[in-house]
Amino acid sequence: MLTEKHLDKYADVLLWGLKKARTGKFKKNDIILIRYSMPAKRLAEILFAKILDMGMNPVQRVEPTFTMEQRFFERSNPRQLVFQPPGDKELFSNLNGSIFLHAPESITHLSGIDPQKIARAAVARKYLRDILEQREMAGAFGWTLCILPTEELAGHARLTLEEYAAQIVNACFLDKKSPTLEWMQIFKNAVSIKKWLNGMRVEYYHIVSQNVDLKIVPGENRRWIGLSGHNIPSFEIFLSPDWRGTEGIYYADQPSYRSGNYVQGVRLEFKKGSAVKIQAEMGEDFARKQISMDKGANKLGEFSLTDKRFSKIDKFMASTLFDENYGGKYGNCHIALGSSYADTYSGDPGKLTKDRKAELGFNDSALHWDLVNTEKKRVVAHLSSGEKVTIYENGKFTY
Repeated sequence: MLTEKHLDKYADVLLWGLKKARTGKFKKNDIILIRYSMPAKRLAEILFAKILDMGMNPVQRVEPTFTMEQRFFERSNPRQLVFQPPGDKELFSNLNGSIFLHAPESITHLSGIDPQKIARAAVARKYLRDILEQREMAGAFGWTLCILPTEELAGHARLTLEEYAAQIVNACFLDKKSPTLEWMQIFKNAVSIKKWLNGMRVEYYHIVSQNVDLKIVPGENRRWIGLSGHNIPSFEIFLSPDWRGTEGIYYADQPSYRSGNYVQGVRLEFKKGSAVKIQAEMGEDFARKQISMDKGANKLGEFSLTDKRFSKIDKFMASTLFDENYGGKYGNCHIALGSSYADTYSGDPGKLTKDRKAELGFNDSALHWDLVNTEKKRVVAHLSSGEKVTIYENGKFTY
């Protein structure tokens, strides 16, 4: 398990990430939301005190237990399913930061729930995410999150609790004297790679592995971002492409736990930007319902690459936060179906209106589902000059 010293360092790394994740500076009296699962209570207490010492105002919210969440979807009538508590809009409209401490005691408790009910509840709360996105684009808000070890996660990852905790310690550098210095060095290295990627005029990227043959069009006014502090840990470098240019086959060899459901071996076929065919070795019915959640759910919102030189994660962790940052032998790429990230816009995100986003091919959806491929792969950038540049091979950027 994580020691008190580990937790104190974890809190410092999260606060570093929170500051990096916001373009505007934090100041005294800012409001910071701490959301946490019950097993993460001690880390929440440490963060609460540190935020007070910074002169800011922590607001704490405990996540529903898995039994509460299960009962909600089992017993809610149609009005209860989309009910929004008074005060949420006011709180989210004034938040300057958010830290989520995820420590689930169950990740399969919703496996018997109709995915469409889960989708309706997610769509009803999307307006809150839209508020935070607008605040983030204006530089008024930043967010980060992390995960803590639980028996549930370790069991599904087929690791002991000690092995699971060790992956977190290694990945977040909690065994180092100053984890934040380690993160600052990786951040510096990532800046160089992003500058290199963003200096190219790319018509499209071609991703090829044993089971992937996919074309992705970055689109106009795009930039690669990542290692921004939003997730701890996070080693991915990504962009939100123009969804309309997606063509070909994508395969996720890494399993995925989502809304209490286990999905394995997802294969997607894209034509004219939309996933027109989906297959899965396990959980296919759930996957089909996910991509029919709304009109943007079957379209691309993100393309990401992780360099194995940065990430020490070498085990399946049964958590997207870690699995999308897998290092291992060949690094990973992942795509996300659903919503795009407005901060991959190369202009002023604060001026990126809903109409302008649609015009540029930024996807909009209540869904954001990361699907990871860890196969040996090559990613080639096809430049507007006609030149081809291999940007990623054997788990590493070629820069």
